[in-house]
Amino acid sequence: QSQLVESGGDSVQPGGTLTLSCTGSGLTLEHYAVGWFRQVSGKERERVSCISGSPPTRYYGGFVNGRFTTSRDSAKNTVYLQMNDLKPEDTGVYYCAAEAYTYYCSGTHNAQWGQGTQVTVSS
Repeated sequence: QSQLVESGGDSVQPGGTLTLSCTGSGLTLEHYAVGWFRQVSGKERERVSCISGSPPTRYYGGFVNGRFTTSRDSAKNTVYLQMNDLKPEDTGVYYCAAEAYTYYCSGTHNAQWGQGTQVTVSS
């Protein structure tokens, strides 16, 4: 059985840094479009980032404004989301999702999802 496991969520102060990890088991992430999504209280689910292909293509949600970077370590079968200068409005549950046969991270029901990791940014 294949699965995705997120880790790295924590509680940090504004301006802090976190790196989230998405590790695949039973699927090779370099063959998937892997996205990070978040669920923030009071908002619709947002696409944070996407990485796909070789050489990889990356794109980010408009709110990121250069603060976040996604990367892939194929040897570890892991996709990362490095988050800098975190703000209270970044608080939420962060999910990774893998989609086959596409370069795009659509977040549809066809995606395989992890169970999420909580990020809390507060004083």
